[in-house]
Amino acid sequence: MKYTEVTFSISPLDPCRDLLVDALGNEGPFDSFVETPNGLKAYVPTTQFDPEWLSGQVTGLEPLAKIEYTHQDMPDKNWNEEWEKQHQPVLVTADNGTQVWVRAPFHPHRPEADFEIEIEPKMSFGTAHHPTTYMMLSYLAELPVEGKRVLDMGCGTAVLAILAHKRGAAHVEAIDIDEWAYRNALENAQSNHADIAISIGNADLLRHRNAAEGKFNIVIANINRNILLNDMDAYASVLQPGGWLLLSGFYESDIPVLQQHAQTLGLTLSQRKTRQGWSALLFSAGE
Repeated sequence: MKYTEVTFSISPLDPCRDLLVDALGNEGPFDSFVETPNGLKAYVPTTQFDPEWLSGQVTGLEPLAKIEYTHQDMPDKNWNEEWEKQHQPVLVTADNGTQVWVRAPFHPHRPEADFEIEIEPKMSFGTAHHPTTYMMLSYLAELPVEGKRVLDMGCGTAVLAILAHKRGAAHVEAIDIDEWAYRNALENAQSNHADIAISIGNADLLRHRNAAEGKFNIVIANINRNILLNDMDAYASVLQPGGWLLLSGFYESDIPVLQQHAQTLGLTLSQRKTRQGWSALLFSAGE
């Protein structure tokens, strides 16, 4: 099948890059994406490429960011096969030595790893290649998860929720606003034999949550700085006393503003991780 590659330059990247992926993938025919330092590469079957439709999608986002793009037709070849050659498994090694092997269905098993997660890598975020996902998996490999109630906000592929289940969490929920991510999360949970309650929605699901639905010992949110700042109150509202809030999806320079906001919600910064300029924070709630 022939594909057309569209290369986007986006400034600023957040949150426009995520919104662009959502528009191209959920509302349009694009079926694969690669993040770049300056933006995004997006791929669409050439027979379904509509320059006028694409221009309209970009114009709709221009109040949020400056977006420039070029496109070119790619050689006719088996792109799934080519992509599988490039997509590599990831071995996450936590600070306590725990190893988590994240692989696609076409990768080999790694019996010596403590945990193995099979992820069907489609358009959803969360294959452990990105530093934020790596750090969040590392945190989940270190925390005492067994018997806990865990919530994964903006779950993407559900890789974090799946690890929480494999580590013995008593109850795991996962939420994502993106319908494609929701379907991908369901697929991945099933292939990993993980009992996870997966829903479509955003932080409003937490704000309208009734007491009978229960709170969580661990809340995970690997999204982006602006959404974290907007929704952190909702995360804190469903966190049990003494629980943990894990945040990532932002740069090291964003730590002060996130920490300051967390303090107004009664959360204390306990640990931080950094990887390739990205950060992950572990907050604890008061007893």
